[in-house]
Amino acid sequence: MIARGYQREFEEFVRASSDRLVRTAYLLCGDRGHAEDLAQTALLRTARRWRAARRDPDAYARRVVVNLAKDRWRGLSRRPVETALEVDLPIPVSDGLADRDELLRVVRTLPSGQRAVLVLRFFDDLSVAETAAALGCTTGTVKSQTSRALDRLRSALTTQKENADADR
Repeated sequence: MIARGYQREFEEFVRASSDRLVRTAYLLCGDRGHAEDLAQTALLRTARRWRAARRDPDAYARRVVVNLAKDRWRGLSRRPVETALEVDLPIPVSDGLADRDELLRVVRTLPSGQRAVLVLRFFDDLSVAETAAALGCTTGTVKSQTSRALDRLRSALTTQKENADADR
């Protein structure tokens, strides 16, 4: 799979980037197990194409993760909708943790394209051009998707805060 001379180089890449790939995959799909699977598959595909990928392995592997996440979204859209069992557990949480959980909950409601743009731009700290390259779209699309996603986040979080204040 990988030529002998490149084995050590690839192993160093894996050590340096695995956590970041899993984090990106998690933010895209929202499930730790699936995120680990996506990252593993991305690393395997990167290894298979190491000669081409070694020029910019982070971008190559990130693109694979994004494409795998898109494939997963398409597959999930064809399945019947599952509903989660709602259980109210009285677990005390700190404000910071509650805010983070609320933000993640709202982000998961965004359309997949908007969610991908936010993850790549703000969690992976990519530029507009790098995000466009990772998603295979134009910079204009990245900018418009970012704007729409942030508007939806602001709206949803403002509405939830107003509802919480009204309940007090």
